[in-house]
Amino acid sequence: MSLGEAHDRACPLVRLATKADHPASGLLASKEGPHRDLRTTDQYPARDKTGQRIVMSWFILILSGALEAVWAAALHRSNGFRKPVPSAIFLVTVVASTAGLAFAMQSIPTGTAYAVWVGVGVVLTAAYAMVTKVERPTAARLLLLAGIGACVVGLKVVA
Repeated sequence: MSLGEAHDRACPLVRLATKADHPASGLLASKEGPHRDLRTTDQYPARDKTGQRIVMSWFILILSGALEAVWAAALHRSNGFRKPVPSAIFLVTVVASTAGLAFAMQSIPTGTAYAVWVGVGVVLTAAYAMVTKVERPTAARLLLLAGIGACVVGLKVVA
């Protein structure tokens, strides 16, 4: 009995799936347990035939991150959902931002997409807070926000 067979017998609900289980689609297909239809890195091609889908995904991801800053500011201004206009802006932009993130995750790996989405939102939200004088633009704060911005750019470069 092989090590894999021994593992399958000892842990019947957890089976280590391989690409060989479903080679045509790149999905890890297992009929047993929670590991059914796991994604592989083959699900995230570096580019399609024209490269347009990847470019569009990154554009939508950055736009969605900007919308995250809009909904955060609207949430602050809604005063606990007591003001209807900022509350409505919050609801519309949080749905649009999350939908854009979901679209981008079809082409960009989840961890990268989420980190970029949050990073863009954090930097723009903090910048807005500084421009509107809600927060002070200290040297340390600006340096740290620049670091977050550099990390977002770095994730795009290595993705």
